[in-house]
Amino acid sequence: MPMSSEAEIRYITAAEAPEFVAGVNRGFLRSGPYTDEQALDAARNMLIEPERTLAAFDGRRIVGTFRSIPREMTVPGGATLPASGVTGVTVTATHRRRGLLTRMMDIELAAAVGRGEPVAILIAAEYRIYGRYGFGPAAGTTQWSVDIARARTPAPRPADGSRIDLVTPAEVRAVGPELFDRVRRATPGANARTETWWRSFTGDLPDPGGTWREPFFAVYRDASGRVDGLLTYTVDDSAWAGKMPDNTLTVDRGDFATPQAETALWRYALSMDWLWRLRTGLRACDDVLPLLLGDPRAATVDSQTDYMWLRVLDVPTTLAARTYNTTGSLVLRLRDPAGYADGTFRLDASPEPGGSTATATTEDADLAMDIAELGTLYLGDESAVRLAALGRVTELRPGAAARADLLLRTSRRPWCPDTF
Repeated sequence: MPMSSEAEIRYITAAEAPEFVAGVNRGFLRSGPYTDEQALDAARNMLIEPERTLAAFDGRRIVGTFRSIPREMTVPGGATLPASGVTGVTVTATHRRRGLLTRMMDIELAAAVGRGEPVAILIAAEYRIYGRYGFGPAAGTTQWSVDIARARTPAPRPADGSRIDLVTPAEVRAVGPELFDRVRRATPGANARTETWWRSFTGDLPDPGGTWREPFFAVYRDASGRVDGLLTYTVDDSAWAGKMPDNTLTVDRGDFATPQAETALWRYALSMDWLWRLRTGLRACDDVLPLLLGDPRAATVDSQTDYMWLRVLDVPTTLAARTYNTTGSLVLRLRDPAGYADGTFRLDASPEPGGSTATATTEDADLAMDIAELGTLYLGDESAVRLAALGRVTELRPGAAARADLLLRTSRRPWCPDTF
C-alpha cells in the first residue's frame, strides 16, 4: 500500500491497541515481534485508554505514538493535583523531523486543559525534547553503589518490638497500597499507584516480554504490627570465583513511611552475607542512605540526573494547591507561547494547607520567566536565584529571586519514585 505524504494523527480505536504497542516498540528500538496475545496483554498492562491515546498513521502503519494516563501528584504540603501523565511518546526513525511530536503534543495539552488537569508531567527519556513544549525538570533522581565491606554499617538489632519479615507477592498486594499511600502523601512529586500497577509489580498480570522474576519483598513492622516499610530487591548470586562470593544486591523499590523503617531496612540489606555491593536503584537526590553508612564514602554515585518534568497549564490552581515556607506575596510574569499559562499572576502564599491563593493581576511583576521555568521551580527543587544567574529568570524587583526561594524551596527534595 503506498504511503501518504503526510501522516494522519488521531486517537486510536480499541482494536488498534496491539499495533500501537508495536509502534511504541519500534520507536524505542525494541526489536522482535510480539504475538497478538502478548500485544493485547501489553496494552492491558499499559492501561491504554483509546480516548487518551494518539498515533500518527502513515497509511495503516503507526509511525508515531503518544498517550496520557490520569495521574495524581503530591505537592508540597501534602495536597494532590490531578495531572496528565504523558508517556509512550515515540516517532519512528523513518518519520523524524516532520513535526509529528509537536502535533500530538498540541492535541494532548488542549485535551488536558479540557479535562481540567492543571499540570502535565512526564519522565523524559531525553533532555532536549520537552523544554520547547513548556515542560521543566521538576524532580531529579540519583543511583548509588555501595561497597558493603567498606561501609561498615551496623546490623539491625530492633529492641523496640519491631521486626523485618520476607513476604509473598500476595501479601505485598494486601499491605503495599496502604503503606505507599502514606509514603506518597509525604513525598512531593510522588504519584498514586493503581491496582494494576501493584498486580504487575508483583507478577499477578501476564508479562508480555516474559522477563518478570520474583524479587524478595522485605517488610518492616513496628511494635504494633503496622507495616511502615517495604524493600524490594534481587540478588545476583552467580559470581563465586575461587569459592569467594562476589554478589550484588539491587534494590528495585524502597517505600518508607517512618525514619525507623528506612534505617532498619537499609541496614538489613547491607548486613547480609555473601554480598560485596549494593545498588540502590532510583532514589531521591537527597536520600539519607549514604549517611546511614559507617563510612559514607563507600556510597558512590552511579548517576544523578533530571527525572520527572512538569508543565503548568492552570497557574492559579497549581500555585494555590501547595503550601509555602512562610506567608508572602510574589507577582510572576509568565510567558507561554501556547497561551495556556501566559499572563501575570499574583501569589499570596501561606504555610497552611488551603491557605494560598493565586489570581491574574495587572500589577507590576517581581519576576519574569518562561512557563518551563515555573515547572522547574514549582516543587521546590531548584533555586530562582540560580536560574536568574543563568538568565532563565529575570528579576524585575531587587531581591525578588531570593524572596521566591524563601517561599518555594522545600526542606527535602521532591522525588517521583515510579516510572510511568
